Amino acid sequence: MNRHRWDRKFYQLLRQQIWSIVSNASKRSLRKVVLVSLLMMTLVSAIAQPAISSRVTRQTPFHAAVQPSLTTPSPVAKAQFESSQLTQGQRQYDTGQLSAALHTWQQAAADSQLPPLARALSWSYASIAAQDLGDWATATDAINSSLALLANLTTGQGTTLTNAQVKAQVLNTQGRLHLKKGQPEAAWETWQEAAQAYREADDELGNIGAQINQSQALQTMGLYRRARLLLEEIAEKLQEQPQSEIKAIALKSLGTVFQTAGSLEQSKQYLNESLSIYQQIGRDADIADTLFALGNTARLMQDYEAAQQYYQAVEVRLPSSVLSTQAQLNRFTLLLKAQDWMQAKVLLDGLVAQITALPASRQAIYSRVNLVDSLLSASTPSESALSERASAEETQTSQPIQWLPMPTVARLLTDGAQQAQALKDTRAQALATGELSKLYSYTQQWGEVEQLSQQAIALSQSNSAQDMTYRWHRQLGKAYQQQGKGEKAIASYTAAVDSLGSIRRDLLATNADVQYSFRESVEPVYRELVSLLLLPEEASQSALAQARATVEELQLAEMENYFRSACIDSKSEFIDRLDPEAAVLYPIVLADRVEVIASLPESPLQHYRTWQTQQTTDQTIQNLYRYFNPAFPDSRRLNLSQEVYSWLITPIEETLSNHNISTLVFVLDGQFRKIPMSALYDGEHYLLENYAIALTPGMKLLGPHFQNPKPLQALMLGLTQARNGFSALPGVRTELEQVATSVNAEVIFDQAFTKEKLASEVDRISFPVLHLATHGQFSSNMAETFLLAWDEKITISDLDNLLRTRREQSEPIELMVLSACQTAEGDDRAALGLAGMAIRSGARSTLATLWSVNDSSTAALIAEFYQELTNAQLSKAEALRRAQVKILKTPKYSHPYYWSAFVLIGNWLS
Repeated sequence: MNRHRWDRKFYQLLRQQIWSIVSNASKRSLRKVVLVSLLMMTLVSAIAQPAISSRVTRQTPFHAAVQPSLTTPSPVAKAQFESSQLTQGQRQYDTGQLSAALHTWQQAAADSQLPPLARALSWSYASIAAQDLGDWATATDAINSSLALLANLTTGQGTTLTNAQVKAQVLNTQGRLHLKKGQPEAAWETWQEAAQAYREADDELGNIGAQINQSQALQTMGLYRRARLLLEEIAEKLQEQPQSEIKAIALKSLGTVFQTAGSLEQSKQYLNESLSIYQQIGRDADIADTLFALGNTARLMQDYEAAQQYYQAVEVRLPSSVLSTQAQLNRFTLLLKAQDWMQAKVLLDGLVAQITALPASRQAIYSRVNLVDSLLSASTPSESALSERASAEETQTSQPIQWLPMPTVARLLTDGAQQAQALKDTRAQALATGELSKLYSYTQQWGEVEQLSQQAIALSQSNSAQDMTYRWHRQLGKAYQQQGKGEKAIASYTAAVDSLGSIRRDLLATNADVQYSFRESVEPVYRELVSLLLLPEEASQSALAQARATVEELQLAEMENYFRSACIDSKSEFIDRLDPEAAVLYPIVLADRVEVIASLPESPLQHYRTWQTQQTTDQTIQNLYRYFNPAFPDSRRLNLSQEVYSWLITPIEETLSNHNISTLVFVLDGQFRKIPMSALYDGEHYLLENYAIALTPGMKLLGPHFQNPKPLQALMLGLTQARNGFSALPGVRTELEQVATSVNAEVIFDQAFTKEKLASEVDRISFPVLHLATHGQFSSNMAETFLLAWDEKITISDLDNLLRTRREQSEPIELMVLSACQTAEGDDRAALGLAGMAIRSGARSTLATLWSVNDSSTAALIAEFYQELTNAQLSKAEALRRAQVKILKTPKYSHPYYWSAFVLIGNWLS
């Protein structure tokens, strides 16, 4: 991890300025000197920087919570400054000797000869070190001691200004503790108090630092929009500040917070602004630090060439430094990702030498783990023991893990674990031990994997390191599975999922690397547990129930990762018993098969499977999606559609008939989301012809969607003209005008359809239907999911804000219709954007399209849908089915391209 290098630079700058003033100061002005120095010290310490991972690989060892920076407490007199143990603790902390730093600061805090302010700061710093060590009891006691000292200060022991400044720093530390303990609400409240203390001290930049911290707490709480608005407000304030080193620090902090929030363009902007100031100042360490952060942002933007250049610039600027080693590690992993084996191999030899030469510290131990994990992540488990070191000629055909002898790789980790034990850093020890267990799984030494995983779990739990505990439970589960201990394997995987459930919100909201690597590091935990639970041919009802619950948890985790926050309210109870004629199907894609869990009213859960690789499953679905283009021959599409039908429907057809099921509700997984279930083919009929069909991102995600419906009344807005590079939609006018003959509607077209107009109309009229006939795109990237108004794009966050009042008044939209949108081309998870739009709107039902459909056929289908909705006896799903069947039977539009793209998400009933 990149510790705060600027602390030391700022400390040096501070000392120079203090003694410059002191040398020209009279005794009468000494008090002013002290106040100035305290202002400077606390101004920087207010600006809390999120921890930036020093790596690219899948398993990030850092929990990217806000980390207030450490600065040396200002002296009350020169002798006190030079003799204080506070600076010694800082040096130990900066070099990763956290346990030693904690001990030193505790000693300083207990020294009655130190002024109360210095002791209060010592307790605050001791709390930070204890937090990093995962010792929550010690961290809490330390911060409480600090606050107690401040509360007991009298006027003669410090000015009001000084007390306010120190109190603000201590509150920053307390907020950090709250956030690390998974208490974002308390963190936010504490950082508000810190901001107030800075305002009382007339310290605007200190106030800005506390507000940056508040944005992190808001992000973790799932208040994504409020966090963004606060950050944008902070950015405006910073632009008003003069160019200075302090401003550069604040801009860098702002850039890293935007990085964590997934706002990568803004992250890049502010990091570049910070870099520009540092370049004017000419500080190599700070320039390198900012270049490193820019490399991380570029990597998250998948601009790997730029990331490589930034990392190389770090190496040039600060050769033979810890940061240079970390930059090389990131560059090495990017080379592996690009499969540039020869360049990676050349870099590896120097990396090993550098890492083993680093003095013992948390950073050095993490570097060892990161290197091994990069090698493992770019390899596949060996069928036998790892090969001896490959020669240069063999590099292109050997796995990266085989580039080093097995004893060398193992020694990197065992030495790291021993260093961590000597440093009393149980978190680092847990990480190195757990990674060693992962290494032995590649050589299939399952007994050693079991033993080491258990050790890593115990160490992680003693450190309250839930953000890594789930990984070692998963590793232990693999070991049990390979040794034929099925029940123990399920228990371990269950513990992994439970651990994830307890920290997933914090992990996904505050750790950009986990967001980035969700599919590799988090999602497999759920899938592997489902695979174990459903492995028996006749799985028990308890196993099926747990498997279904795990699938639901995966759906929730995916949406949380999509939104980068826990912004979704889920119900603890399933609501699939509301419709006695509906069956809920959960197809899930596993590595070696497709499993389907079926839930029917008043019946035991069932499951069935098709054995085939995930690659076969995905390729078949991708081919089917491509053949929905009417330019291709029907025969190929029908054959593929019938094949998918045989996976999902054929095994349960008879059961559905016996239970008089009329509606199929799908909780789709993976690639299944991109194809319309209505167009699955049994050899004679489309599924649509026999069943009404609805989709849901999860039965527990529907919320209060099943309530008494209201009479049809609609607000309809549409674009007919070409706009912002999008083609004209002349059929939209016909579509909306035809609908207006069936329902009471207010219709708005083109120039009148602005975001502001939509906002005002939503607030003015309590209508149950919102119909937006305009271009739109659904993407796996939330920033690229939008609807097009005349003046600008309407993002998911915009829609959330526009409809917030309706939801807060318990008057959510009954039905939202999006009739000209499409999933982003080439995006295999674009349907997440569709689900995200439906969830964020709060609409009870959403009707949308998987692709942009023919203008005239859309107008005809939508008109039929509304006409069917006027029949109070029909559900929304049945109304859609009848409209689609009518279009299907129109020779001109019989191809599924014209009618199957329409999908209903959410409440399929009234």
